[in-house]
Amino acid sequence: MLDSQALTEFAGTLRGRVVRPGDADYDDSRRVYNAMIDRHPRLIVYCRDVADVMRGVDFARQQSLRLAVRSGGHNAGGLGVCDDGLVLDLSSMKGIRVDAPARTVRVEGGCTWGDVDHATHAFGMATPSGIIGTTGVGGLTLGGGLGHLTRKCGLTVDNLLEADVVLADGRLVTANAEKEPDLFWGLRGGGGNFGVVTSFLFRLHPVDTVVAGPTFWPLERSAEVMRWYRQFIVAAPEDLNGFFAFLTVPPVEPYPAALQGQKVCGVVWCWTGAVADADTAFKPVREFGPPLMHGVQTMPFTALQSAFDALYPPGHQWYWRADFVNELSDAAIAEHVRFGAAMPTPQSTMHLYPIDGAAHRAKQADTPFAYRDAQWAGVIAGVSPAAQDAPKLSAWAKSYWDAVHPHSAGGAYVNFMMEEGDERVRASYRGNYDRLVQVKRKYDPDNLFRVNQNIRPN
Repeated sequence: MLDSQALTEFAGTLRGRVVRPGDADYDDSRRVYNAMIDRHPRLIVYCRDVADVMRGVDFARQQSLRLAVRSGGHNAGGLGVCDDGLVLDLSSMKGIRVDAPARTVRVEGGCTWGDVDHATHAFGMATPSGIIGTTGVGGLTLGGGLGHLTRKCGLTVDNLLEADVVLADGRLVTANAEKEPDLFWGLRGGGGNFGVVTSFLFRLHPVDTVVAGPTFWPLERSAEVMRWYRQFIVAAPEDLNGFFAFLTVPPVEPYPAALQGQKVCGVVWCWTGAVADADTAFKPVREFGPPLMHGVQTMPFTALQSAFDALYPPGHQWYWRADFVNELSDAAIAEHVRFGAAMPTPQSTMHLYPIDGAAHRAKQADTPFAYRDAQWAGVIAGVSPAAQDAPKLSAWAKSYWDAVHPHSAGGAYVNFMMEEGDERVRASYRGNYDRLVQVKRKYDPDNLFRVNQNIRPN
């Protein structure tokens, strides 16, 4: 039983507020991005500052409460919330400071990538992140960080310079290459296993205006497009990023009315080089057969970063499966084509994100992100606003994954995983898993931080 006097005293020490079952906003407070997740914590603590985080960690440890940490709440498996435990919500911690001469940005743990992009774009710079602006900085960073800038600038963790972390014993430490180097290593891909990151320091790159957008081809050309794409993207200049997708054309402008609602295959591009050189970069794309639409245009990087926000708002049903991929064989392509044509809802999709270029320059052991030799990170996402669609979303995603997994590299990007068990976690960290266990034993020996893709200390 939760000690009521201790709870009252705890709440009185906070600048933020505590939400409990029975409070008017409890149901809203326990929701996360994926509406398929329906969990009921005992307490939700909205932290206003680092002191609130420290007190929240102490209280969870002292009261033996399961502890979940929520930044943006986007995690596919709903790992930002838990049943019968305490949720530390960082969404009120929104501080951002850009140091333009140093080309760095310091970001508090409750920020979204939209917040960061807004701040850094004013200085004509960006740091690598994902593809949806409402994603939380914390979760995406700690899992690795794939997105539009991966080939040019590397993963998000490759650009993490420092982090302030509240440990399981309630202490605040700073981790970087010199201070707490084992912890700093573990944070760069090891997920939320080692503490609560209250601020991140990222390297910035001169990314301002990009030439970006989708190219769509008819679904019946999917096999041909994938065979072309597997050769083109790995040889393309690192300034050109493009992820392959099966999708349904959204029923909104600027998509042509004749294409809206049509299932297609395509590539979403981002060119970060000189605008004057974009035509040359995209010439092979234009020459590869006539597309249904070549929607590439000059835009602010922030426009690309937020392009999917309206299509995928919070509150939809999501079911994800994922794998790293070394090679897109003809046999694998045949399975992709079969399941891509069977997307169960208009928002369901499959993406293949390239992770070569700058991401390949780090070695496997440099960070916990172990698949530095993979060419793509694939994700299958069944998505719908309707709760009744949940069974068919998961059935499609699981069947699709069962068909393509034999052609994979074995593990998956942890930010794309549901709760899939210890063996999948081990496979996703490969040879780095044993070192992660050692870091876990050092910083969280009792496994307080276990609502994650968990690294067990024993």
